[in-house]
Amino acid sequence: MKRCLACGVTFPSESLCCSACGVEPSNIDGFPAYALDLACGGGGFKASYFGDLAQLEAKHFWFQIRNRLIVWAIKTYCPEFQSFLEIGCGTGYVLSGIAEAYPQVKLQGSEIFAAGLAFAAGRQPTVNFMQMDGRNIPFVDEFDAIGAFDVLEHIEDDEQVLTQMRNALKPHGILLITVPQHPWLWSAIDEYACHVRRYSAEELHRKVKAAGFEILRSTSFVSSLLPIMLASRVAQKRTLVKDIDPTAELKISPWLNHLFAKLLSAEVDMIDRGLNLPLGGSRLVVARKF
Repeated sequence: MKRCLACGVTFPSESLCCSACGVEPSNIDGFPAYALDLACGGGGFKASYFGDLAQLEAKHFWFQIRNRLIVWAIKTYCPEFQSFLEIGCGTGYVLSGIAEAYPQVKLQGSEIFAAGLAFAAGRQPTVNFMQMDGRNIPFVDEFDAIGAFDVLEHIEDDEQVLTQMRNALKPHGILLITVPQHPWLWSAIDEYACHVRRYSAEELHRKVKAAGFEILRSTSFVSSLLPIMLASRVAQKRTLVKDIDPTAELKISPWLNHLFAKLLSAEVDMIDRGLNLPLGGSRLVVARKF
């Protein structure tokens, strides 16, 4: 069901126009816009970064392996899902991985920045995209699964987003999230990336449970590269934010990219066999609405 953001009435999701008050979303560049005032400056991210991401992420080990982990989590914890919404879909790279694995599923992507939607739609023209604020989701009991992948750390009101995602899920629907982990890894690159926080497992678990979810799986990943990450972050503590090159970590040599992909691929295999990694640069949480 859709939820009218103007009057709160629910109505069939196939309709854009509220059956009670007649309000319908704005349109920006051909996409429904539910938070038009934030479309060009929603905060929490630099919209100019989308172009770099669109060019680099498909060849970068971290994005490739994160996609593999996400698709594995979906296959393991909600294999029969028929509808999926991604909050903060960016350039659509994650949705492209899900669409390849599940071409029959109804996929929708939302992004607060209108600039990202053009890249996403170009990558996945069969997916329905919308401009939307994750703190105010216009759906109720609509989706079998919802994902937010490296999004919550950009948002001050992360608990509100989690609650909104729960409301938009069907009963017993599945939540999938990834976040950067360990506050002690905080550095200038986090500030440049507009992160509000790096999570501890305890903080993330507490917030997910408080929003009305039962945690099914929680594990770190990017564990094998943690010593390298730590050394890099220690070095960055002496670097000013204005001197950060945001694409430096995305531009590595092909052989190193291949090596890191092999290491992280082995982590996914371990997770698949039931091992929860205690430490790592990122964390995956899978939870069920109750």
